[in-house]
Amino acid sequence: MSKELLNALNALETEKGVKKEVVIEALEQALISAYKRNYGQAQNVDVEFDRTKGNIHVYAVKEVVNEVFDSQLEVSFSDALDINKAYEIGDSIKFEVTPKDFGRIAAQTAKQVIMQRVREEERSNIYNQYIQYEQEIVTGEVERHDSRYIYVNLGKVEAVLSHQDQIPGEKYSPHDRIKVYIYKVENSSKGPQVYVSRSHPDLLRRLFEQEIPEIFDGTVEIVSIAREAGDRAKVAVRSNSENVDPVGTCVGPRGERVQAIVNELKGENMDIVEWREENAEFIANALNPAEVVSVTFDPENERACRVVVPDSQLSLAIGKRGQNARLAARLTGFKIDIKPESEMNSADKASAGATNAATEVQLPDENSKED
Repeated sequence: MSKELLNALNALETEKGVKKEVVIEALEQALISAYKRNYGQAQNVDVEFDRTKGNIHVYAVKEVVNEVFDSQLEVSFSDALDINKAYEIGDSIKFEVTPKDFGRIAAQTAKQVIMQRVREEERSNIYNQYIQYEQEIVTGEVERHDSRYIYVNLGKVEAVLSHQDQIPGEKYSPHDRIKVYIYKVENSSKGPQVYVSRSHPDLLRRLFEQEIPEIFDGTVEIVSIAREAGDRAKVAVRSNSENVDPVGTCVGPRGERVQAIVNELKGENMDIVEWREENAEFIANALNPAEVVSVTFDPENERACRVVVPDSQLSLAIGKRGQNARLAARLTGFKIDIKPESEMNSADKASAGATNAATEVQLPDENSKED
């Protein structure tokens, strides 16, 4: 058994990367428990594994005392001196108590410890591999589903796609290959758990980086994303080069670049707008495709504004079920109140000259955005 165990530990270190010393330490602790459990002993016990020959020895550890009250835990000073004249009160002495049939128990325990360590090492390797892909896109294969999750095979691990992480209306069938965004990797007691999403805004960010080299290399930057997965998204971009048009770069020739992203997301509409340092201009761009006449900022709330649009553009600015205004607000970080131009003309005249007038920014026609 001793030679077999040494060979098994050496193979484990070579093939699985499980360090022999780690297994031996765990084995010694497990054998202490096994000895006490199988032989009904309560004394202090130490187990030593011979790293050279593979032999296992069990020792009862006793403290040197003047007067013995518990023979399982203590040895008299006089008996200690008979063993070695150097012993003093308080020293510990080991007495070998290895049972004759302990080899069988040791073999069973070693097998259990090795299997446990192999599982732990495999889990650790999988976790270390996939934690590197956290916040990245990977391609997986749909395996199965239950009432809680779609299970996606990523190779060495089965990731979970929850209802809220799925694109509404999108169907997933076994063997479908889909791109997913890894947003969390956990090392739980049951092993590594990988959570993926198709609805996360950063899935869109990674898709843009994959399809548009200028975003990947930093020439064009995504500033913010607002997304209602499966329906519509707004992406604010800016250029870090005077010679590069950020919106045109993302759209691509004949819309080919953005169309590839739309196709991957099964037809999700995509609005790409230019980020502007001037908040009023950025808000106006975010409400694309509607035209904006003016943006007025609330003096009592720096993240709130009123936007005036032509009467004919009101429904376009608000969008179906308020979606355009809602996405624009999330994209810019401003609370946006949209008003028609006719309603505001009389109100503005009445409030003219007020001491606490709000800051209004009139937008020239050339800043209006077309669909």
